[in-house]
Amino acid sequence: MTANIGHGRTDSATRFIAASADVIYRAFVDPKAWPQWLPPDGMTGQIYEFDARPGGTYRMALTYREDHSSAGKTSEDTDVVEGRFAELIPNHRVVQIVTFQSDDPAFAGEMRMTWSLSPAAGGTDVWIIAENVPIGISKADHDVGLRSTLENLARFVEG
Repeated sequence: MTANIGHGRTDSATRFIAASADVIYRAFVDPKAWPQWLPPDGMTGQIYEFDARPGGTYRMALTYREDHSSAGKTSEDTDVVEGRFAELIPNHRVVQIVTFQSDDPAFAGEMRMTWSLSPAAGGTDVWIIAENVPIGISKADHDVGLRSTLENLARFVEG
């Protein structure tokens, strides 16, 4: 694991998924798949831009459903996220540099998200490491969100 970058902390989550690394990796590079598995429970997603190649960028909105109590980072109920694919190693690793559009300095800075895939008996172990997590994102909320996203990914690729 690399050291913290800047002022934020490092959060992580892991999950075994009963699918091949190839199937999981394809979900990472498909803009039609992202809105189906990436948003944590309580949110929906919309992709505006998506160029899955090293140096390629994406832009998406994560919107809280009406029954959710959290406030958005960009507007009252929405987080607009801009990202850059720093590394794409098929079936092994996806590294993204993520920024939130927000006027609140508590959400400033670049967060590095590393998704690692490791073959395991009957499937794949998937790890997320989020470095330089903005101080405005509570650890408890982020831990729940990371686990939720992994659960969604498992449901999406396991059939």
